[in-house]
Amino acid sequence: MSVPPLLALRQVRVVYGGRDALVVDALEARAREVLAIIGPNGSGKSTLLRVMGLLEAPAAGEVLFHGRAVSPAGALAERRRMTMVFQQPLLADMTVAANVALGLRFRGVDGAEIERRTARWLERFNVAPLADRQARTLSGGEAQRVALARALVLEPEVLLLDEPFSSLDEPTRAALLGDLGAILRDERVATILVTHDRGEAQALADRVAVLIAGMLRQVGPTTAVFQAPVAEDVARFVGVETIVSGEVVGVEEGISVVDVAGCKLEVAGRARLHEQVRICVRPEDVTLVPADGTLAASSARNRLPGVVRRVRRSTQHLHLVIDCGFPLVAAVTPRSVEELGLGEGAAVVAVFKASAAHLIPRAGALLDTRPGAGL
Repeated sequence: MSVPPLLALRQVRVVYGGRDALVVDALEARAREVLAIIGPNGSGKSTLLRVMGLLEAPAAGEVLFHGRAVSPAGALAERRRMTMVFQQPLLADMTVAANVALGLRFRGVDGAEIERRTARWLERFNVAPLADRQARTLSGGEAQRVALARALVLEPEVLLLDEPFSSLDEPTRAALLGDLGAILRDERVATILVTHDRGEAQALADRVAVLIAGMLRQVGPTTAVFQAPVAEDVARFVGVETIVSGEVVGVEEGISVVDVAGCKLEVAGRARLHEQVRICVRPEDVTLVPADGTLAASSARNRLPGVVRRVRRSTQHLHLVIDCGFPLVAAVTPRSVEELGLGEGAAVVAVFKASAAHLIPRAGALLDTRPGAGL
């Protein structure tokens, strides 16, 4: 059974300086799920979050909460059922425990209940030993943990997160991301996360909405969006580095054979014979072996000889550009590069499965890749 939407936008339009800054025909946030809104800087993500959080009224359209349109007069009452955490934690000049309890005191919660709930959330975010510390003495990561505890202690129906990890260093960010993920899985609070970081969305979100230039380009389950982007701009944002053109020269049993620069690639998905398409392959889905090495037994149907033309470093891997008649990017660990001798000029075989490649029609229309669906 599908979960009914908790929060929904219908025909929403936000205008700044006479121009559309945000146009959203429809978007839903569901109870008990994490929805991540991702997109490049300046795409309108924070504006969308403010509209969903009833902090900004759109120029047109409506926001529905529990299926009812929220009027400007009723926005304040509905906002009390939501909490928001920003990129920079906004803490009062008092102790950690007092900060976490602050919202409960404003709402007139009983003292014993305040103490119980405050202690629970200090513990959940691993800041209980800091309860008596002044907030101004905290590190960035500690302060953000306190801000999250202060938001969740109110037991909101909707938790809004606006780039909550972006100001943290990598070790601190990774630790908080892991802890928050575990908490959201346990508590199942409806959460809307805005981020430009793909890894954060993949770690936390049940569904993802991709926003580019103020327009929603794709909404769906996280794995589906990252593995099957519907258009080239979405593909590039979600981390696809190989996007090449080809012609469909064969279709059989759910596999399309595509000619790319003379190479015949097998791709899961059905397209019309002789259709011009774009093929997307993520770098982490490509395996490299030396040309004189032994290929391990594998179900991968694409095995392309090539030469390493360029090596560049990314956050955790080295990205190698392979000339296979077309440029193919593979993500490889530094250790593998050293042990297998995969430097520039090395002859290699690039291997990837048909299911690792994704088809997009060159004109940008959607392909139906469901079993049994034709075009």
